[in-house]
Amino acid sequence: MTLTYAVTVRRTWRMTRALSTPPVIAAGFLAGSPQPALPAAGGLLLRPWERTDAPAFLSAYQDDQIRRWHTRRPSTETQVLEWFDTYRQDWERERGGHWAITRDGGEVLGRIALRGLDFDDGTAGVAYWVLPAARGAGVASRALTALTTWALDEIGFHRLELDHSTRNAASCKVATKCGYLLEGTKRSAAVHDDGRHDMHLHARIRSR
Repeated sequence: MTLTYAVTVRRTWRMTRALSTPPVIAAGFLAGSPQPALPAAGGLLLRPWERTDAPAFLSAYQDDQIRRWHTRRPSTETQVLEWFDTYRQDWERERGGHWAITRDGGEVLGRIALRGLDFDDGTAGVAYWVLPAARGAGVASRALTALTTWALDEIGFHRLELDHSTRNAASCKVATKCGYLLEGTKRSAAVHDDGRHDMHLHARIRSR
């Protein structure tokens, strides 16, 4: 009996896209300048992460609520610093922007990020968390408002999206308060420690 083996050779390739329309945001628009600090209402400042923020960042992932909604977690300060290096590279490569939510540039209150940047279509995703001691004071909504205004009005993104577990009522409240309309439910779209979760999809567009 003769056995025949089928061998599949994987080739790494990248599809180039010949746009029939100009990109919404020109390549190099962000990377050509340092990542900015963004003021927010109530004395908040969104600024790039600094090495001295590592203990506060690590402590956030010891909080039960943050752990409940985030399955990617650093386990040491060394790992946090590696994440910070990746954050800087994301800005340089125009893949994303990551900010510490601080009280006037000092005490870290939370995190907010712009991810999955698509300059062709002018879209990006938003994510955030707030440390336990800063909850209930509107920190997340003020930070999200500041980042949204900057991304839509100054940079020129057309659409920003955010999603969260349908069980995360606090995040849903922040999103709707900041004008991110609930567009629907992505069924069984994410894995959490307790299994798969349906996810709410919210979005804000420049005209609203």
